[in-house]
Amino acid sequence: MWTHTTAFLHYGSSGTYLPVKGNTAMATVTYDKASRIYPGTERPAVDALDLQIADGEFLVLVGPSGCGKSTSLRMLAGLEDVDAGSIWVGERDVTHVQPKDRDIAMVFQSYALYPHMTVADNMGFALKIAKVEKSTIRERVEAAAKILDLTEYLDRKPKALSGGQRQRVAMGRAIVRQPQVFLMDEPLSNLDAKLRVQTRTQIAALQRRLGTTTVYVTHDQVEALTMGDRIAVLKDGVLQQVGTPREMYDTPANVFVAGFIGSPAMNLSTFRVEDGHAIVGSARVPLEREVVAKMTAADNGDVVLGFRPESLDRVAPNTPGAVPVEVNVVEELGSDAFVYGNIPAPVATGKDVTVGGSGDVIVRVDPRDVPGKGETIWVTIRPNEQHVFSASTQQRLTPHAVKTAASGAIKA
Repeated sequence: MWTHTTAFLHYGSSGTYLPVKGNTAMATVTYDKASRIYPGTERPAVDALDLQIADGEFLVLVGPSGCGKSTSLRMLAGLEDVDAGSIWVGERDVTHVQPKDRDIAMVFQSYALYPHMTVADNMGFALKIAKVEKSTIRERVEAAAKILDLTEYLDRKPKALSGGQRQRVAMGRAIVRQPQVFLMDEPLSNLDAKLRVQTRTQIAALQRRLGTTTVYVTHDQVEALTMGDRIAVLKDGVLQQVGTPREMYDTPANVFVAGFIGSPAMNLSTFRVEDGHAIVGSARVPLEREVVAKMTAADNGDVVLGFRPESLDRVAPNTPGAVPVEVNVVEELGSDAFVYGNIPAPVATGKDVTVGGSGDVIVRVDPRDVPGKGETIWVTIRPNEQHVFSASTQQRLTPHAVKTAASGAIKA
């Protein structure tokens, strides 16, 4: 049982303090070849996950539906069995420890608030069950409410709150417990688009103020890029790559990560290689010697070439190496505009696998000079801004980070 303490954490210029436990040490989290195989299935839902999360780090697990990200989180929480390997929190092996004894707090996709209780009672309920003194509970609840801008709502019932406020109450319930680790399982999925952007900013700022190790699950790669200190991308239960948002954007390890990270998606297609050049329509894109040297017989003379929408320049039709793009859709966003089009069949000599995820070429254009639907524009790929992958293994061949225009979606 936690007892009253005179230790406090101070949060910025707001003057807010939150009383903390006597042991304020943060915790690392380690997945040591942890696997989960559901009964009746042969393929693991999570396959030998090796991942280290540092003290106070905000790590985002991201991937498409069914990739194993929520299962990984539930394994850490103790809500799913670990069939092989182990999970550690700090120096403690928690693989077979009961969920209530792991000192972990979880925020779910659903708010899971008690409708008959006030906000204050919801936030302090876990401490009440743990038989913490009433004065301590009230102190922690009031401090957390001040941090989350919920002070004026403490006496309200959940039905009198908006969706964003309810999610903040769920966050407050986790905060007052002062756990070693926060787990968040798609907490913004039930919010509308505008509120989702606002709340994700609040969560990221809150985590930095608290300094608590946090594992955050989402299928939204924009959330991952804007919130995480590092991102871990999963596919079919297998960890694909771990890195900072900038590393994931500039140096994707394979075709899957390249196509998944970034909005709009990277253009990806398979092209023939001749004399050290990828043949992209009428253009010949030079490849580095190191890249060509890494090609194997299994590649059959092909590479997967990737280039982001902002790596294409709109040029005059007679520009050497220019490729025509027939405009299908123009997406105008005010500060940006994106053309979704395709390379005309007579010119597209490459064997397309995926371009922009749907057979389209995506081009970022000047929002004040937008082409019309059905028009043809001409583009060139900026030198050294392409990503090259093996056609057989789908693994990265480009040895270094690609220099591309900074995306506003990526955190500094």
